[in-house]
Amino acid sequence: MKKGKEYIDSLTDWDDFKGTLSLTQDEWDEIDLKVKIVGEVIAARRSREMTQQALEELSGVRQPVIARLENNASDPQLTTILKILRPLGKTLAVVDIPNVGGEVLS
Repeated sequence: MKKGKEYIDSLTDWDDFKGTLSLTQDEWDEIDLKVKIVGEVIAARRSREMTQQALEELSGVRQPVIARLENNASDPQLTTILKILRPLGKTLAVVDIPNVGGEVLS
């Protein structure tokens, strides 16, 4: 059986790797939300054929901060995310979280 780095290197995609992690539902929800936000930022920027430098000029957020966000190498403040989203024509919304049965948690 493979161990350590050899085992990690043998995993071919996120789903393989994800199956090896032991996280709480809250931790999975946090990861999923971050992935969705970063994905939206990247998709919106690319669809506008906008460089990170151009986004810096429009948002006031420095290009290295944008790069770290897009590479998931940082956990930026909410105000930073909002500054980046605005020139991309995006914002965040607060929505109810359904439980497994489809009812809203209180």
